[in-house]
Amino acid sequence: MIYGIIGTGAIGGYYGGKLAHAGKDVHFLLHKDYQHVVDNGLQINSCNGSFHLDHPFVYNDSRKMPKCDIVFVCLKSVNNNLLKELITPIINNNTLVVLIQNGIGLESDVQQIFPGLSLAAGLAFICCAKTEPGIVNHQCYGSINIGNYSCPDESLVRSLTEDFKDAGIEACNMEYNEARWKKAVWNMPFNGLTVALNTQTDLLLKNPATMQLVRDLMMETIEGAKACGVQNIDASFADKMIDNTIHMTPYSPSMKLDYDFHRPMEIHYLYTRPIEEAAKAGYQMKKLKMLEAELIYLNQNNR
Repeated sequence: MIYGIIGTGAIGGYYGGKLAHAGKDVHFLLHKDYQHVVDNGLQINSCNGSFHLDHPFVYNDSRKMPKCDIVFVCLKSVNNNLLKELITPIINNNTLVVLIQNGIGLESDVQQIFPGLSLAAGLAFICCAKTEPGIVNHQCYGSINIGNYSCPDESLVRSLTEDFKDAGIEACNMEYNEARWKKAVWNMPFNGLTVALNTQTDLLLKNPATMQLVRDLMMETIEGAKACGVQNIDASFADKMIDNTIHMTPYSPSMKLDYDFHRPMEIHYLYTRPIEEAAKAGYQMKKLKMLEAELIYLNQNNR
C-alpha cells in the first residue's frame, strides 16, 4: 500500500517514519523543514530505538505526490481549512483518510467537505515532539487506536492496523466514538491545565490538589461520553490514565507547546465541540467549560 503523510510534525514523522523504516511505501509532505530533510534525511530519536531515514520520499507540494491508498492527516485541526487543497491531489475513490488529530467531531466536519470519502480516526497515545528541523523526539508510549468512521472496506482498516504492527507499533481497531472519547479523557484535563497553570504533566500529578482536579475533569469527560452513548468507559479508565501518566516521562502536551511557541491552540475540537455534544445529550461539563473560557482568553492574548 502507498501511504501519504500530510503534516510531517512529531506525530506524522514518528508513525510515517516507523512505517518507512519497516519497508512500507511512505510519502511525506513537509513545509518549513522540507529542504533540511531533502539534504539531511529524517531522524527519529526514540526510547524504543532510534533510526535515520537517509532519503525518504518528501515533497513540499501535495500535487507532486502519488495517489495514496491511505493518507494520514497529522495537521493541527486549526489548519483543517487547508485539507481540500492538500489531500484532493492524492486521493482516489478507494483512499482511506485517517485523521490523527485530537478532539471530538472532526470526522463529521471533514465528511461535509468530502461527502464520499472513507474516513477513520487515529488516536495516538504517545509522548513525542519535533522542536527542530527533521528531528522527531519520541519520549515514551506510542500505541494508536483506529476507529472506522465511514470506510465501507473493513479489510483496508485491518490492513492498516497490521502494517502498524509490522512496523513495531502497538495498534488496535476500536469502535469510533469509544476511541475518540477515550483519548479525550486524557486530552481535556492535561492539554488545558498545563497551559492554564504553566506546568507539565508530572507536576500536576505530584500536587494533591491538582491531581484531584485532573481526576474531576476526567470524570466530567467520562460522564459526557456516557451521555453521548459511549460504552466501555467508567472511573477505572480515569484511574488507568492517571497511573499511566504518573509513570511516563514529564511531558508538555501539544497544546502547551502551541501556547509556548505562540501558535493558535486547538480549543474548538478539544473543548468547545465535546462540551457542546455533551450538553446536547443532557450533561453539562461545568469545570471543563470554565477551563475552556480560560484557554480562549489565553489564546486571544498570546499573539
